[in-house]
Amino acid sequence: MTQRAGPRVNAETVKRIERATGALGTAAIAAMDKRLPWFRNMSAENRSWLGLVAQAAIAAFGDWIRHPERNRPAVTQVFGTAPRELARAVSLQHAVEMMRVIIDAVEAQVEELAAPGDEAELREAVLTYAREIAFSAALVYARTAEARGAWDARLEALVVDSLVRGETEDSLHSWASALNWSSSPVTVVVGTIGDDEPKTASAVGVEPLIEELRAQARRARLDLLAGVHGNRLILVIGGSDDPIAAAERFAGRFGPGPVIAGPLVRDLRTASVSARAALSALRAAPAWPDAPRPAGADDLLPERALDGDPDARAALISDVYEPLLGGGHALLDTLTTYLEQGSSLEATARLLFVHPNTVRYRLRRVAELTDYTPSAGRDGFTLWVAVALGRLMAKRS
Repeated sequence: MTQRAGPRVNAETVKRIERATGALGTAAIAAMDKRLPWFRNMSAENRSWLGLVAQAAIAAFGDWIRHPERNRPAVTQVFGTAPRELARAVSLQHAVEMMRVIIDAVEAQVEELAAPGDEAELREAVLTYAREIAFSAALVYARTAEARGAWDARLEALVVDSLVRGETEDSLHSWASALNWSSSPVTVVVGTIGDDEPKTASAVGVEPLIEELRAQARRARLDLLAGVHGNRLILVIGGSDDPIAAAERFAGRFGPGPVIAGPLVRDLRTASVSARAALSALRAAPAWPDAPRPAGADDLLPERALDGDPDARAALISDVYEPLLGGGHALLDTLTTYLEQGSSLEATARLLFVHPNTVRYRLRRVAELTDYTPSAGRDGFTLWVAVALGRLMAKRS
């Protein structure tokens, strides 16, 4: 079937439009400035680019009516005048609003532009062009979104891989900027992927899972980067100041086994700190089979230290052992005796030749200095490991 050619207008009308192209462009830009608040608030550079888009739209209309044999106006070139980055500054909705204003500016001049008796044909041409330019805008934005989505997916995979490999903060700076990530604070949550998910180091094989995670993050008003490395699912979550609460939202999407939330960090550029702690805790988690799910990376400091994590050892020495040492040898001796005697106040008091109330007081001081309660099983274990590490460090020194 032969497609119908574009509307035919009088040759005199074509000449009038050609002569009025500049004036129509100026009128369209003035109308945009008057009717579109978002256009008025744009930077001078972007306003200039959109002015060129308006001029190109009117020029394309004039070119089309000069060639009625064309089935469709060549309007994709209208948006080609502006840089691709402009699609981020102007939404599709705004682009359609802008085109409506431009078409209205042309339609308002139909009586002056059309040769006598040619008004109906010109109006038909304007309406046809308006429809085609709307389709063109949608096509341009769809292609831009597709290209941007593919680029973001690759960049997201690079960020996750970088975090797993422990890249420095500087190496993430440009990637954070390219992803337009400004959310803070940030935590990294790690675990295994489900048994029914493909075991691949690329996010491509688990894209449906990652898309579900992104949708879940949007509903929770959180920012999310996700990726798979080996059999580990790694989430970078921004916008929550509670790592455990953030991890709980996604814990059901992980496979069996522990789910670990790294400590909060300032932004994506420092997320390698959170990732390093979370991955270390995931490796050490088998030493604590009854760990909660999710668990904080710092909850597994003793297991991480025993597994050889230098960051965990340094944290236990600086945050636990050194404050105890600063509290005096009596405090440290009371703690170690108490732990060695199976957390017995009376046995500790007898060995130290002090009253049980003195032991109680000193143990309270331990809790105040370290935030660990010696009588609590996990806390006592953490204190014991910290003291052992501190003594080893002191001997080496």
